[in-house]
Amino acid sequence: MGTPDFAVPALKQLLQNYHVVGVITQPNRPAGRSRAVQQSPVKQAALEAGIAVLQPEKIRKPEAAETLRKLNADVFVVAAFGQILPQAVLDLPAHGSINIHASLLPRWRGAAPIQAAIRAGDAETGITIMKMNAGLDTGPMYRQRAISIAADETGQSLHDKLSQLGADLLIETLPEILNGTLLPQPQDDTLATLAPRIAKEEGRIDWSRPAIEIERTVRAFTPWPGTYTYWNGKLLKILNSEVSEGHDESGRVSLKDHHLVIGTGEGLFAPTRLQIEGRSAVNIDDFLRGHPDFAGMQLL
Repeated sequence: MGTPDFAVPALKQLLQNYHVVGVITQPNRPAGRSRAVQQSPVKQAALEAGIAVLQPEKIRKPEAAETLRKLNADVFVVAAFGQILPQAVLDLPAHGSINIHASLLPRWRGAAPIQAAIRAGDAETGITIMKMNAGLDTGPMYRQRAISIAADETGQSLHDKLSQLGADLLIETLPEILNGTLLPQPQDDTLATLAPRIAKEEGRIDWSRPAIEIERTVRAFTPWPGTYTYWNGKLLKILNSEVSEGHDESGRVSLKDHHLVIGTGEGLFAPTRLQIEGRSAVNIDDFLRGHPDFAGMQLL
């Protein structure tokens, strides 16, 4: 059970090592600027492998559970499926349902653990293979593996690392789950933190926040939803950035030692690559050559 790119490496590993009796993914949805209806990456991978694909609109409906029961699966493997699974569905397989979660639980339970780890400035994150229950990532854990978060890590780069790590750890752990030699251990709920689903509007920069938080958000929200502000009534995307020492009024754009900086609630924020609405992305020097009046402006 999976939907986005994150789940594809795990599916491919399972196809190489086990008999996959079916793939469950989200229904086809409009996507991209054209809003054309598209198949999920997991569905595309499954069809290429000749595997039957189920796309229940709501997996909580009794008819969906009955269809899953007929698969006679030994185990359900879940990776970023996108729907809450009721306990009645989780209990269908003989060995239950296991999840590949992109954090070191109980830290960052929820839909956006990759972005949350970068935004918080965590030194490391990782993968948790867990037994699912009806709660939000609250089930007991089989195994974890940690990786460091690089200083220039983006949401995309960390996603790609964890996607492959999750697939590898799944294949390493699954035999012990199936033969009963590895028992899951409970999470410490007192250490839990939440990483809720991200709304596109969260990408708008609040210049009253510290510069380091804004810089982390730029990286965490790459490629989606992106970070942006408004200037002269146009959307201005911040694609890359740095943090600089000093202080200025929040949102005020100025030149410091020939470098463009923006005042924040704490420290100075230095965008290094920008894209104004209707134009291509450019580095900061090229942007200033085309918009020399940008320095001295006040961003809201």
